[in-house]
Amino acid sequence: MTEYVLTTLDWVPEFPRGYVRDLLVRWALEEAGFSYRVETTPFNDPEARLPFQPFAQVPWLSDETVTLSESAAILLHLGERSEVLMPKDPQGRAGVLQWTMAAANSVEPAIFGTLFFDKDDPASPGRNALEAFVHRRLDRLDAVLTDRDWLTGQFSVADVFMINALRLLDGKDVLDRHPACHAYVARATSRPAFNKALLDQLAHFKAADAERAASAEPIDA
Repeated sequence: MTEYVLTTLDWVPEFPRGYVRDLLVRWALEEAGFSYRVETTPFNDPEARLPFQPFAQVPWLSDETVTLSESAAILLHLGERSEVLMPKDPQGRAGVLQWTMAAANSVEPAIFGTLFFDKDDPASPGRNALEAFVHRRLDRLDAVLTDRDWLTGQFSVADVFMINALRLLDGKDVLDRHPACHAYVARATSRPAFNKALLDQLAHFKAADAERAASAEPIDA
């Protein structure tokens, strides 16, 4: 049986915890019931990551045949290996490919853009235009999700990626205007596999805090 090796950072500051992208891969692995272990790469040594990821990002995933990075690519790779994550029939598979790319290209970048305006004047024309664009995207997503639980009819890696994008809106009121999207996020994040993946990631970085504290040089009085 294949054991996957998921590589992520050994430590990150507090604010990105719960959003570092190894969470997507952990979630998919848990949904599929795949065996895996987590290895780390140093937070403060991006050069060490370049042989595995051209932009020194995490995560990457290895098995006995391949090593690959980029979250969407990893999710689709896993989807090809589990009908829990991607249907085998051609139309079902096509739907997962389509919606994964839609999440990565049409939804997530727009949401990311709004994050950079948080401290701007609420009346900023740039902010207003970008937020209006996001709402138009979510209007269309709301229409799709009104009569289905999941993007392609069954849970898949497309939902993993889309939920990751929508979770960037946590703590904002954006989803309040999009009830189907709001319910979709709540439905997905109540799944046991998501909660295990999230708690495991948080525990991973919490343990790293303890290791860093234990190894710190004592400060002379």
